[in-house]
Amino acid sequence: MNQFLFLDCDSTLCAIEGVDELAALRGPEVEKQVIALTNQAMDGSIPINDVFGRRLDLIQPTREMCEQVGQMYIERLSPQADKIIAQLQKQSWEVIIISGGFTQVIEPLAAKLKIQTIFAVDLKFNKDGTYQGFEQKAPTARNGGKPDIIENFLRNKPSSKTVMMGDGVSDLETKTIVDLFIGYGGIITRQAVKTDAKAFINNFEELPKTIKTHL
Repeated sequence: MNQFLFLDCDSTLCAIEGVDELAALRGPEVEKQVIALTNQAMDGSIPINDVFGRRLDLIQPTREMCEQVGQMYIERLSPQADKIIAQLQKQSWEVIIISGGFTQVIEPLAAKLKIQTIFAVDLKFNKDGTYQGFEQKAPTARNGGKPDIIENFLRNKPSSKTVMMGDGVSDLETKTIVDLFIGYGGIITRQAVKTDAKAFINNFEELPKTIKTHL
């Protein structure tokens, strides 16, 4: 039987929100505006698609900025995440990152963790590395994108065990698609997620036991 563990990246796998760190590189005013939009989207106050392009227009991220934040992901990995992921991989779980973050920023971390599949949003750059745009049709750039990705991914994979873990309402949307949705509060606790998740944990070390208990 296939076993798939889908992990959110920002504020779950890592202790940062990549888009907020990109904003910080542009200065405090841009950072303040972007963090406010991010929190509203993750709390479910406003749709993700309403803020996605607005944040990037404010930031104008360059290729170099993405490389900087990609290194931050590695440095700010959630405690014990690498150890637990390696443990689950040895137990035949395929770990997959599914994120509203940016593919180019996440790739270095995924490589370090030996995670081969990433579902995120591709950024587009001009030849000089300046920002050109983003993949507007990327599912995770809108609400409902994460369950759509998982459904499509599993279409030709019957008899699968599936787990999703994340901190935000966009992760919670997968609850009816996977066998087990686990809310994560190790970085930030979002009450809607804590209330509606089948299980809720605050550190990665709880993950294997939680999976075993509920599946």
